[in-house]
Amino acid sequence: MAQRSVDAAEVGRDAVEVVASEPGPGLGHVEAPESAGAQDPPGAVGVGAAVARKERRVLRGVLRWVVVVAVFAGVGAGTAYGVLGVERTELPGLATESDGRWPYPEISRAPVPPGSLGPLETRNWAEAHYADLRALVLPAPEGAKEDKALRGEDGWLATKDFLAVFGEKEDRDEAGQLLTDNGLRHIAARGWTTEDGTRTGIYLLQFDTGTVADQVYRDFTHYDEPGFTARGTTDTDFDDAYPTAADIEGISRYVYDEVKPYGTEHVRQAYLRAGDVIAVVVQARKGTAAAVPFQQTVTLQGQLLG
Repeated sequence: MAQRSVDAAEVGRDAVEVVASEPGPGLGHVEAPESAGAQDPPGAVGVGAAVARKERRVLRGVLRWVVVVAVFAGVGAGTAYGVLGVERTELPGLATESDGRWPYPEISRAPVPPGSLGPLETRNWAEAHYADLRALVLPAPEGAKEDKALRGEDGWLATKDFLAVFGEKEDRDEAGQLLTDNGLRHIAARGWTTEDGTRTGIYLLQFDTGTVADQVYRDFTHYDEPGFTARGTTDTDFDDAYPTAADIEGISRYVYDEVKPYGTEHVRQAYLRAGDVIAVVVQARKGTAAAVPFQQTVTLQGQLLG
């Protein structure tokens, strides 16, 4: 129909040009050219009338096509307006499925003392976070069951409870000594389990300066695998599929994914270094731990630390 409408429009323009240049009965006044005053030769009247009638038939046909095209155009526009004017989920077959993100509550930055510098500001030589570290931990998404054990005492988690993240005693001992030697100040943590069985643990480790935190971060992370093996994993690689667009300027990150075949659970891990704080994010689930909520969780936690 689109091709017919285009053709009809072209025919209509041609017909209008013909009518405008050669007047015929009942089509309104059109100024005739100077030579129009001469009389047709005898016997030519019938031929002129036939031509005029033919032109009128062509014009009427063109006008009918124009009307048809206009009607269909109006119907199409009305249909398009109807489709665009309703929610996608109201149209059969066009319902938008969830992309897997979790419904986190509204998140706001923790208050800081007046005049304090941000941890990523160049004048903050210690790269210090002046907000309460416990207020910098990402809250659980809506509907999740919180792991109250990770709250610790007064919101501070004991170092031994954090070290339980690692499966091997040798790793726990080495990591614990590393934290002691570098003057770990305290740990704030939070954990939860969502309805699909995904377990999440977030741990924030704070040191005296960003320089010290960076040294510990380098021992916790390597390009091909983490420095210490997470509980429940045997083989873990750097996650090349993690989108670099999710990275936050000024914050270092290493993300790892367990290699198939998984153990009893599929484990994902992330290590972030923002100023004087190292964040460790661990997600695990029987079967497969989805990538989207993991990436969402890591990004939101990074934003709170930035």
